[in-house]
Parts: sequence; structure tokens; C-alpha cells
Amino acid sequence: MIGDGLFRAGAAGGSGLSWNPLTDLWQIWQYPFMVNAFRAGAIVAVLAGVIGWFMVLRRQSFAGHTLAVVGFPGAAAALLLGVSISYGYFGFCIAAALVLAAATGRRTVDSGLSAESALTGTIQAFLLACGLLFAALAKGFLQDTVNGLLFGSFLGITAGQVLLLAAVTAVVLLILAVIGRPLLFASIDPDVAAARGVPVRLLSALFLVLLGTAAAEASQITGALLVFALLVMPAATAQVITASPALSLALTVVIGIAVTWAALIVAYYSPYPIGFYVTTFAFGAYVTAQMSTKAGPRRRAIRSLS
Repeated sequence: MIGDGLFRAGAAGGSGLSWNPLTDLWQIWQYPFMVNAFRAGAIVAVLAGVIGWFMVLRRQSFAGHTLAVVGFPGAAAALLLGVSISYGYFGFCIAAALVLAAATGRRTVDSGLSAESALTGTIQAFLLACGLLFAALAKGFLQDTVNGLLFGSFLGITAGQVLLLAAVTAVVLLILAVIGRPLLFASIDPDVAAARGVPVRLLSALFLVLLGTAAAEASQITGALLVFALLVMPAATAQVITASPALSLALTVVIGIAVTWAALIVAYYSPYPIGFYVTTFAFGAYVTAQMSTKAGPRRRAIRSLS
């Protein structure tokens, strides 16, 4: 398992938890694969946070989950063919996003959401079965890596993959910078935006492609099944804390990076996959935000009574 490999790698290097956190961090950063993991984690957290913020706002979390799951058969097919899993992740996720964009067409408030949910669920079930088929056709070749594909891995991240992730993130963020304002308008009120001449259908299709790209990128850190942790939870947490679009977007990125780096540190000293820690820490942040926002009015009420 991925966590076991990390535990053995840490033990071989003589690393172990001490009373000095700075020393522990210095030990982790002595390994090139961990340096690449921290770099890749930050890049993925930024892209997943920005895309996830729009995804939560547009109520397309189910589509994001489907596109993340699609990464599993893509990665399995890439390993079966002997090519980089990055090509499998991006190829399958972007192709599935294009299928969703072409099939759902113009989304309305009621029927469009229903049709999109049915289609995304159908695609998710079919391609997940394809992933299991690819694993079976490999005749055990994928058996040791399935856990990593589903639940996350950062042992195999290379400097070349970090550059690829950075390039993809730069392109996606550049596109978002261009379409950000009309996309925000179309996300809040698509009917009014369409009446004002905003190309709502084109923006929806383009956003699905960007979402597929982000899901493919995040899956390489969290795994296909737990990519939701970075796409949904930081954005949901930030939107609970503040209603300001700019502030919540920035807070989403900060939470995503903090959660990812904390998960990398803990996973290094643990026999469990990184995806578990990313999800746990992100969920903890969300619960804390919910409790804090609900406790605030209670405190004010008690003070007013006293």
C-alpha cells in the first residue's frame, strides 16, 4: 500500500517524529519525492480550490464527483497500455466532460438539472465498471496500484509531473480569468444572464471541461474516489465563513493548501493513504466553520439578554 511504502521510506531514512516540528519538516524535505509532493499538492490545491468554488456555487458537485471517478478507468487504462497515468487521467476526464457538455445542452432550472444528474450518474457507473475491467485485463498488474489510484498517492510524483501540473493549472486559471465575470453572472442567475446576452450554454460547456481538467489533476493526489475533498470541502467551508466572493475564493485556496500540506506531513509518518487525511482534515475544517458560524449568533443573543 501507498502508506506502507511511505512508512518504510521514512524508516529507512532514519526519520521519526520528534519534539521539534521544524526538524521533522526538515527531515521530510530531504527526500526529492516529498519536495515534489509538496509542490504538486500546492498546485493541485490552488486549481481544485478555484474550480471547486465555482462548482459549489453552480451546484454541480455531482458532475465533479463523476468526472473524478472517470479518472480511475483512465489511469487504469494508461497503466495497462504502459503510458503515463497523467495522460489517462486527463484524457478520460476531459472526454467525459465533453460528453456531458454535448449531451446536457442548455441547462434550465428544473428539467436541465434532472437530465444532467441522470446522465452523469449513467456515465459514472459505466466508466467505473470499465476501470474494473481494465484492472481484470491486466491480470494482476494493477493489483498493487489500485489503492493508489482510488485513494491517493504521492510517492511516484516526478519533477516532470510537477511541471505538467503547473502548466495545466496556469492555462486553466488564465481561461478562468478571462471568463470569470460572465461565468459568475451565469452561475448566480443563468436566465437573467442569458437575457443580457451572456453565452450561458457555451460557458457551461467550457466550465465542465475545466472541471474535468481540475478533477483529473486532483485525482493524482487524492485518488479518484476522494477528489471531492479538495473540490468541494474547502469551497464549501469558505462559503460558510463569508459571503464575499473574493474573500471566500481566496480563503478556499488557503484552506486547500493547508489541508493538503498537513495531510502530506501526517501521511509521511503514517501507514495510511494521503486521501484519508485530506478528506478528514477538510471535513474537520468544514465542521468547525459550521459550528463557529452557529455559535456566533448564540453568543450575541446571550449578551443581549444579559
